[in-house]
Amino acid sequence: MFYIPNVKLSLSVTKLLSNCIFNVNIFIYLLEKPLKLYRMKKYIVIGAMLISGMIFAQNTVKPKLEAVGNLVKATYLYDNGQVQQEGFYKNGKLQGTWVSYDTNGNKSAVAEYNKGQKVGKWFFWNDSVLSEVDYSDNRVASVKNWKQDTVVNAD
Repeated sequence: MFYIPNVKLSLSVTKLLSNCIFNVNIFIYLLEKPLKLYRMKKYIVIGAMLISGMIFAQNTVKPKLEAVGNLVKATYLYDNGQVQQEGFYKNGKLQGTWVSYDTNGNKSAVAEYNKGQKVGKWFFWNDSVLSEVDYSDNRVASVKNWKQDTVVNAD
C-alpha cells in the first residue's frame, strides 16, 4: 500500500468538512424547529380564537316573527323575557318604526326605516338626556340634545 500524505490529508479534510457541514445543517434545523413550533402554536391559538368567536356569534337571539299584512313583525327579547326591540320587515329590509327597550322595559330608542334606509327623526333616551337625530339619505342631517330639566310634559 502506498502512502501519499497529500491524498490522505485531503480525504481527511474532505471528510471533516462534510461532517461539519452535516452538523451545521442539523444545528440550523434544530434552531428552526422551535421557531416552527412557535409559529404553529400561534396559528393554533389564532384558529381557536376565530372558531370560538364564530361559535359565540351564532348564539344571537332569534326574534319572534309574525305576519302582519304584507309586513313581518319582529320582536327580540332579552334573556329575562322583556322586549328588547320590535319593528317590521318588508321584503327582508327594515321598514317603519322600530322601538328599543332597556332590560327594565323602559323605552331607549325609536327609529324610522324605509326600505332598509334610515329616515326621519330618531330618538334616544339616556338617563336624563333625550337625543333627537334627523336622518336624510341614510345619513345624519342634525342632532339635538335635551336635558330632563328643559323638557316640558304637557298633561
